Amino acid sequence: MGRAPLPPGSPLPPNPSVPPLPGAAARGLNPQQPKKETAEQRTLVVGRGISVQGTVQDAERLVVEGTVESSMISAKELAVMPGGLFRGSVEVENAEIAGTVDGSLTARGSLTLRATGRLLGKAACRRLKVEDGGQITGQLEMLGDDASAPKPPAAAPAADKPVTTEG
Repeated sequence: MGRAPLPPGSPLPPNPSVPPLPGAAARGLNPQQPKKETAEQRTLVVGRGISVQGTVQDAERLVVEGTVESSMISAKELAVMPGGLFRGSVEVENAEIAGTVDGSLTARGSLTLRATGRLLGKAACRRLKVEDGGQITGQLEMLGDDASAPKPPAAAPAADKPVTTEG
């Protein structure tokens, strides 16, 4: 028995020997394409209008489009999209902020604050890029290389010896 022709513009493949994956067209998947050889990062996306509270474990990349509240998150990358809100503490390699971070952020690599980004609270990073319009309110610390860690301050003069300057 023959198969009825597909209507024009149908997302289904015309080859009747390869059945489509259920929902593949909706997800943008093409069953004809081979899998990518590169390993993909474990990514958690908190979508717009979604609020998450708690601990996130084993995510290499955290993308915040909605709201995330957490006492501490460790990940490789953090991306807060426009309209996104991260509240709490996070430690990452690299961060890109186009939304709002309210709390404590440590980026051992680079921190990029986009024009729509707002950083409230404490932040520490090795490299910083702030686009025109990006806002930082709070405390910012620049991290040094491990080899060039800050040296302790020189010993203060003894209290029994007065310090004099000539002027």
